Amino acid sequence: MERPYDQSWHWQAIDPSRNIARNYQLWVATDLFGWTTVERRWGRIGTKGKGATASFENRGDAEMAARRIRLRRRSSLRRIGIGYHELD
Repeated sequence: MERPYDQSWHWQAIDPSRNIARNYQLWVATDLFGWTTVERRWGRIGTKGKGATASFENRGDAEMAARRIRLRRRSSLRRIGIGYHELD
């Protein structure tokens, strides 16, 4: 069994002039059964928002899914006209 894994990211896109206030969070972690989960939550800042979780038996597949999500956040400037900035 692989070592437990835990990593997270948090982004926001804010443009008051266009009423844009988006929040996006991503977590990759090993669960109690040894599977790697990719959990994400998104929505307007200050709301409950929506979420989705995917489980992967192989950590490499989970990391690839997380990488695709992170690349999608980088393309927000082209898609919505404002870039996400990463929070600590």
